[in-house]
Amino acid sequence: MALETLQIEHVPSDHHVYAALFRDVQNVDFLQAQLIGKNPEFEYAFIDASVIISRTHLFAAIFRALNTLTEGTLQTPNVHSDIVIGLNPTNNISESYRRYGLTPSKTRDVLVIKVVYPKLSPENSTITSEQQPTPESIWQHLTTHIQGTPVPLTNEEFAKSTDRAKVRKYYKLNGVPGVERIDKADEEGRRREMEGLVISGIALRGL
Repeated sequence: MALETLQIEHVPSDHHVYAALFRDVQNVDFLQAQLIGKNPEFEYAFIDASVIISRTHLFAAIFRALNTLTEGTLQTPNVHSDIVIGLNPTNNISESYRRYGLTPSKTRDVLVIKVVYPKLSPENSTITSEQQPTPESIWQHLTTHIQGTPVPLTNEEFAKSTDRAKVRKYYKLNGVPGVERIDKADEEGRRREMEGLVISGIALRGL
């Protein structure tokens, strides 16, 4: 099972985060339609993997969204869409969806995030852990509905998907000396430098 349980520090112990990366997804249009139709069975963060530099980059957006969730300050209807907009260095929500969400004509590799946490029923009673989705049930649902090849959630796999030109444009990194001065052969050095700048952009968002 290629679904990974992410360890996010400083969040409640009853909040669990799962993630998976699918390559060459053939039904992006179907997945986008489920989001637009607000299908509750597809309550995930679907992210175009081409805009992700590394695991640390992803963790920064997830951590920010989990903070807004626990503080009751979500900017969107749920924590999953807050993860998507959390990747954007600006507060433009529609731009966030357009740049970091799914685009059927462009998205090929899809990153999926699922946050599981206690919710209240209409009767205001907390849903028990037995009623919450399990890693096994999440994985079964994803592999049933995503027509793509699951791959490990590693920096090496992210590098195969990342469109650095797009990342540099979205995070305004073109011409930044810290990126330009690194030798092009030093892929790891370039990744680390871009990762630091991207995460800074996320952290400073709205300031």
